Amino acid sequence: MRADARRNRAKLLEVAEQVFKERGTDVPTEEIARAAGVGVGTLFRHFPTKEALLEAVFLNRMERLAERAERLIADEEPGSAFFTFFLMLVEQSAMKNVLAAALAEAGINAKDVTAGIRGGFRGHIATLLERAQQAGAVRGDIGVDDVIALLLGLAAAGEQTELDAAVARRTVDIVLAGLKVAPQKDLTTGLASPS
Repeated sequence: MRADARRNRAKLLEVAEQVFKERGTDVPTEEIARAAGVGVGTLFRHFPTKEALLEAVFLNRMERLAERAERLIADEEPGSAFFTFFLMLVEQSAMKNVLAAALAEAGINAKDVTAGIRGGFRGHIATLLERAQQAGAVRGDIGVDDVIALLLGLAAAGEQTELDAAVARRTVDIVLAGLKVAPQKDLTTGLASPS
């Protein structure tokens, strides 16, 4: 792919994601092309159907999250890396679910779209969790399945209840507090101390 074609494709994905986020997935492809500053022919050369565009946007988001996890593993303190990624997944879950629903409506299974990265994605969560546990930032009795269940629960709660932002944030804070290692009481003083 030529450099200008790669730029056009990247711009279309970026704009399409933003338009889908702001206006929903029913926006006509012509409007997405216009917003990206390209002709509809250019859009269709890269994405022959609206479904192909939805798939590409969905996959692109998941790939970016996987890349972010890799950077956090390499560059961040383990506890901070785990909690940053957890929050990122919670914050991105609503849009992920909107795109997954649009794909399902088109007869496309979102899991099939991300089949090439899903195992790695779970592996990233496992690595982040294990590192945070070894650093003493996350409880040792929590596994990857627990983390995924919490993420799914928070995403479902956000969808099912029209919580205001403050309530949603407090809910996430409560879950995060439950993941952290609880301070142990010093039996000689009765005061809490880090475990």
